[in-house]
Amino acid sequence: MKYTCDIDISLPRDRVSELFQDPSRISEWQDSFVSMKLVSGEAGQAGNVHELVHKMGKRDMVMIETIKENSMPARFVATYESGGVWNLMENDFTENPDGSTHWHIDCEFQCSGFIKIMMWVAPFMFKKQTNKMMSDFKAFAESA
Repeated sequence: MKYTCDIDISLPRDRVSELFQDPSRISEWQDSFVSMKLVSGEAGQAGNVHELVHKMGKRDMVMIETIKENSMPARFVATYESGGVWNLMENDFTENPDGSTHWHIDCEFQCSGFIKIMMWVAPFMFKKQTNKMMSDFKAFAESA
């Protein structure tokens, strides 16, 4: 399944990039975020791997993030894998004429098991979650 999401943030692209890449502030815009641990590679560089933990209800969900490209402030590409779900997120940040930032994400999901059924029955849930994450980041960034 593939889809796109877009949002404008009333900040310059360099400031958006700074906030987006600051691991110490992730919990300020991702309410389920618990922790991040570098598994291999150099932090922030293409090829590095992080173990991310998010609280989903009463259980912790462990996710593996692999950075595929980091050419910020313009582009950040990573894959996320957890329990039968593989997700590619291509984030592009462009400067609007008014000095604000346009954030565009191309998402691709490949799933197996129960999650694959959910992907076919309720694909809107995936896009809704991405839009929520983007809106939460926008609110955080514009008030930071």
